[in-house]
Amino acid sequence: MHSHVRPNQFVAFKLPSEQTRIQKIVPNTEIFLGKYGAFPANQIIGRPFYLTYEINETPGDATSKYLRIVSAAELHAESLITEGEGDGDDLELNEDGTPVRSNRETVDDRSTQKLTLEEIEALKKESSSAGRDIIAKLLESHQALDQKTAFSLAKYKLRKERKYMKRFTVMPLDVSLLTNYMLEDREAAKTLELRDELIGLIGCWGNVHHGGNTAGEAITSKPDGRYLVVDDTGGLVVAAMAERMGMLYPHDGEDEDEDEEHAEQSKAPENEEAVNEEEEPTTNSTKRPRRQMSAQGNTITLLHANKQPNLNLLKYFGYEQDNMSESHPLYTNLKTVSFLQLLDPNADMIYAQEPPVVPEAELAQYKSSKRSSYHRKRGRWMRTRRVVDEARLGGFDGLIISSMMDPGSILKHAIPLLSGSAPIVIYSPTVEPLTEVMDLFSTARKTAFIMRRRELEEQADESEDPAELSQRVSAELAEEFPIDPTTLLSPTLQTSRVRAWQVLPGRTHPLMSGRGGAEGYIFHAIRIIPKQESIEAAGDPARKRRRLGKQTDTPTDTPAASGDVEMTS
Repeated sequence: MHSHVRPNQFVAFKLPSEQTRIQKIVPNTEIFLGKYGAFPANQIIGRPFYLTYEINETPGDATSKYLRIVSAAELHAESLITEGEGDGDDLELNEDGTPVRSNRETVDDRSTQKLTLEEIEALKKESSSAGRDIIAKLLESHQALDQKTAFSLAKYKLRKERKYMKRFTVMPLDVSLLTNYMLEDREAAKTLELRDELIGLIGCWGNVHHGGNTAGEAITSKPDGRYLVVDDTGGLVVAAMAERMGMLYPHDGEDEDEDEEHAEQSKAPENEEAVNEEEEPTTNSTKRPRRQMSAQGNTITLLHANKQPNLNLLKYFGYEQDNMSESHPLYTNLKTVSFLQLLDPNADMIYAQEPPVVPEAELAQYKSSKRSSYHRKRGRWMRTRRVVDEARLGGFDGLIISSMMDPGSILKHAIPLLSGSAPIVIYSPTVEPLTEVMDLFSTARKTAFIMRRRELEEQADESEDPAELSQRVSAELAEEFPIDPTTLLSPTLQTSRVRAWQVLPGRTHPLMSGRGGAEGYIFHAIRIIPKQESIEAAGDPARKRRRLGKQTDTPTDTPAASGDVEMTS
């Protein structure tokens, strides 16, 4: 993540009302923050995050706005609120016996404030000190201000500051902040009501981590960090995984050349067609452009049901589907495959219909636009075939599912693509779909599956070919069991929810303003590869012999003539 604000980057603004706004920092434009005003975007570009600013205006010129950085000492001084007295029944007294001032006799209504709404609106238009003069006028015209306690006075002043102070804090946009923003300020249903703690559990149980930068020879033999994902949250789960894998944020400009040079050395082309796959080579270019979806390790393969995947939330991290940047790590490490391409690739037109190959002599006579179109179509076909063939070979290190589709229908085709010991994580807003998955891999179903398979094998003829027998048994088992229950180990179902609590003497309880919504549940299991031959537990023969030897050497007091034994206490 970057430490300073960069041009054309999405950042989050923390407003005094505790709301969050996400906007793109476009140079030479103004950023509008609603009732808190506007300011030039160039004044925060290049500055570090987590600074608090005030929007000020030059007296006499409302168009000349500038920002003032609020110091940490000033912020801490304003945040210190004097603790108020208790609200018990007993009247507290001072040392001299006079009663302590309280709010019991205070009547705080609109009549105590002499400023009208028209006068407040006029002060807003004339104010040039970030709203401080408005707050001072409100405090000065309040008739019951002397009746307030120190605690109530501080609360009253804090409410007015949140309403009138033109102040904001620039925050970096990460997955945690975006998750809370979508949950609280936007439509939570678009992200399946995912919470921050659930995203953390998905990454932990899915063992999502950086696959490492290895040499090209090692990558072609066994790449690491390849994950299969089904994401219907608009790209939020993909963004969380990419953040853990170290490829969510675009590189700084001064580091791009080094990263591209390292990537060039670590990648070896699979064939001659792959080298010239993407675009028409130019004589003026000094280095070969990065090929889309060309990474072999540390990758995310996204399975989607539509023609194009829904990854709208990735635009907040510099990755836009309509205008992809080659410098972004996801350009090469994020791969997309539709369910149609995975299950029946020949039915997909892009995969099945190869564009005709045009000879070089004829291609040289094309216009530049037609030649570019030819290279683009060839490149898209080659890229699709390579990604689909690679996905169908399997060997993925994990499976993450966050979708409203039936989990069992996804697992039926996704489990065979996983390698041994690969974790499987499924998120669902409700518990009912995951209880069905738990039943598919329950102990009772595994026992019934094993017993049924043994019955079918015992009923077979001895003269039947083993390959035909295995195929027939598998076909009959598939009719009774949609998914092989012996392919997953230790299925578990869990949930977690972080609740904010009010902690006060005698008044400790969860906050009543907490958000409701879906609870959210996570299914986790481990992929195993069952052994085809029958397994019998034979034990340790040597240990068994030692046990028998000890039993024969020990004398017994049991009478040999009688079979009855007298039990004594």
